[in-house]
Order: sequence, then C-alpha cells, then structure tokens
Amino acid sequence: MEFYIGTGGDIRVFPIFKGQDCIGEEGELYNVLREKQWFEGNIGEVYCDILNSPKKFILLGLGEKEKITTNSLRTAFFKLGKELMRLKIETLQINIATIGNLDMPRIAQGVVEGLLQSEYSFEKYLREKKKIPTVKNVYLALSQRDDSIIDIIEEIKGLVEGVFLARDLVNEPAMVMTPTKLGNNAKKELEQLGIAVEIYDRREIEELEMKAFLAVTKGSAQEPQFIVMNYKGNPNSEIKLALVGKGLTYDSGGYSIKPSHGMVTMHSDMAGAASVIGAMKAIAKSNLKINVVGIVAACENMISGGAYKPGDIIGSMSGKTIEVLNTDAEGRLTLADALWYAVDVVKANRVIDIATLTGACVVALGSINTGAITNNGLLMKDVQRAGEIAGESIWELPHNEEYKELIKGEFGDLKNIGGREAGTITAGLFLQEFVGDTPWVHLDIAGTSYIEKNAGYLPKAATGVPVKTLYYLAKNLENK
Repeated sequence: MEFYIGTGGDIRVFPIFKGQDCIGEEGELYNVLREKQWFEGNIGEVYCDILNSPKKFILLGLGEKEKITTNSLRTAFFKLGKELMRLKIETLQINIATIGNLDMPRIAQGVVEGLLQSEYSFEKYLREKKKIPTVKNVYLALSQRDDSIIDIIEEIKGLVEGVFLARDLVNEPAMVMTPTKLGNNAKKELEQLGIAVEIYDRREIEELEMKAFLAVTKGSAQEPQFIVMNYKGNPNSEIKLALVGKGLTYDSGGYSIKPSHGMVTMHSDMAGAASVIGAMKAIAKSNLKINVVGIVAACENMISGGAYKPGDIIGSMSGKTIEVLNTDAEGRLTLADALWYAVDVVKANRVIDIATLTGACVVALGSINTGAITNNGLLMKDVQRAGEIAGESIWELPHNEEYKELIKGEFGDLKNIGGREAGTITAGLFLQEFVGDTPWVHLDIAGTSYIEKNAGYLPKAATGVPVKTLYYLAKNLENK
C-alpha cells in the first residue's frame, strides 16, 4: 500500500462524525441516510454505493467528534481497509482535512496505521489461501500541503512492519518456532538493518553462569539460545536502553504441569521476545539516534528425567539463590539472568522487561491494559507516555515494601512464587531483585499480547503489543 499527499483516484472517502451537520454532496447523502437510519456515523461504519452511484462516494463513520482519538481513527480506518479489500478497490482518495479535533500528525498516524493494519493475516498453513486483493494507492487530501506527513507515513510503515514481525513470530507453532529458529529469525531480520546479533549456545551460557536460565532449559530436547541484539544509533549518547524479552518458545509448566486446555496457546509465551525483536526492527528502520540492546533468553519449559523440579534450590548469574516452589513460574527465572546481564554486562542505564509473566495479570486487567511495576517513577512516566502515543494502555501496579516479604526464601535467598496473593506484583518484585538501582520497568503482557477474538484493529491471536510502545519510548528518549 502506497500513500501520496494530494488528490487522485475515482473513489473518494469522506470521514463523517456521528450526528454532524454536513455540506456538499457527501453531506446531502449522509443526511438522507441518517434520516432513514441506514448510516449513523459510528466508528468504522462504512456506507458504499460505488456500483450504482456515479458519484463514487464512500462514507466512513468516525463516531462522536468529542471522543475522537488516534486509536479510534486506527479502528475506523482498519475497518475501511477491510471493506476496500472486500470490494477490490485499489486506488482511492481520503479527505482527511475535514477530520479536525486532533492535530494533523496524529490524524495521519491513525489513518495510515489503521489502513496498514488491515493488511495483516496469518494463513501460511492453510491449504487454500484467501485471495484478498490489496489496496495499492491511497491519496490523502489536505487543505494545505504538509510535507511532514510524508515522514510520518514512512515512520508508520516501518513501525507496522515491526508489529507484523512480532505477530508472525508468536503465531508460529512451537514445533516451528524453537529457540534456535527464534535466534535465526532475529539474525535474518535485524542484521540487514545494521543491528549486530550475537547468539550464545549452551556452553557459552554455562560460562556466563546463568544458572537460573539453565535450570529451566534442562527438560527440553531443544537447545537454549541467549540472543543479544545491539543497535548503536548514537555513539555520543549517554543513554543505553535495554529491552529484555521473555523467550519461552513453549511452556508446558514443567512438573507443575498446566492443564491441557492451558497448553494450546503456550507457543505465545515468547511474545515478550517477539516484541523486542519487532521493536528493534522498527527502531532501525527509522534510524533512531539512540543506543538500544535487545536481550532474549530463549528456551522451552518441558518435562523429562533431567528437568528441574519443585523443591530445587538453584543459583543465578547474580549469585542469589532461588527456591523453586513451582516450575510453571519459569519465566522470571530466565529473566533473572537476562536482567542481570543487562545491568552487569551491558551496563544499561534504562531497562524495560517485557513478559507474558502471570495469569494473575489477565485476571486483574484483562486484555485491555498491560500491567507494570517499576523502581523509577520518571521512567514509568516515559513508558506510559509512549503507550498513550501507541494506543497501548499501561497500568502501574503498587509495589509496597510489604509485598517483598512474600518472595523471601527460607532455604534460599528468594522463592520463585509468593503464594496466591498479588501474583503479578510479587512476580515483578522478584525481577526487581536482579536490576539493583538501575531505572527499570516491568511490563506484564500476559493479557494484551495474545487475544481470543478480534478487538478493534487488533486481530485474534498475536497482537504485537507492545512493539509500538517500545518504539515510541526509544524515540522519546533519543533527545534526552
């Protein structure tokens, strides 16, 4: 899909707010349709009569003008994109000058991203592929030329590529997306963009003394991979941002085994890793002037005669010991060593970890908000601000000192679960033990990275959350 500033195409799309008074030919049509209750202007509502009408109008509902957001625009234009593909329309003009209530960059962001998001599908394993035609040319009609919109279009195209990459990685079945395959995909996608990708095998992981990570890997026939992706966008910058993603390419729960219905989607337990890889791609595509290191400890959590067991006491790269009370609380063990690597080896001065960490987060926040824990209020504000721009909501959870009592070990320094209470909070505070005083934010994406049904412009299954948040965080930090 290509975008142009100006006019062109036989078909014109007119965005319409619900209940607004319209003038011109499209206004006359809207008023007639509204009177007959055929078209009200709800978000994403489309009226199209291009086959019978010589005017070739499409009306697109934007909802109530006072409630318009970039996210509501994404949803409206996503639905328009799906309708355009159904109608096999290849070229069109959208009059975005009449939208108003938002500044033009935010309008362009919502329009372009919504249309691009409508192109996503994952059907590589279907014998009969859906032959969906694509929209080729979109003309954005403005009241006056604004060349900055061209830069926004290119930025959004690169960002959506990163989102689609993350979705594809997560949607692959675990039989395909092994730790080795995940590492190979990272190299393939990122090295061509100038990102250095280094992959450590089991022997090298042992040399790093990542004992917590290695404990989780013991039950699987698949070899673990420790993936480090280094993007140097600004050698003169003091900022070094680390993005640390949970990379469980499959999680059976280990000896604390999951119920059968809970295993079906556990190929998605590497969504944190996928979001890091997708964000690194988007950052490089936009040539952001910032230094970012992506870190992924990739493995499976399986059962075998050699697997780690409830009651084990394991070490970690930091030197801290951990009582394993539940082998299904494995993600925090792999992240413990990955986070320590970020602060002790990489010397990152801002760390974000992203993980499908707890079912408790899904219970608390559902699929709408990503849960967050932090040790630094300023960095938390930066992350939430990036989430607002991205349209990815983030809710900070409390982290009172009293919660830390729940993860204190009796026979080791820590225990890997804190009981039934405050599961998302105690999991986050466990991770905090491995970052020291380094500014850090933990994002629990268990509910937002993989969903059971379509929601707005997000498809069923992998959503790509929070690739956009990570990208906008890096963009906002590049000038600090």
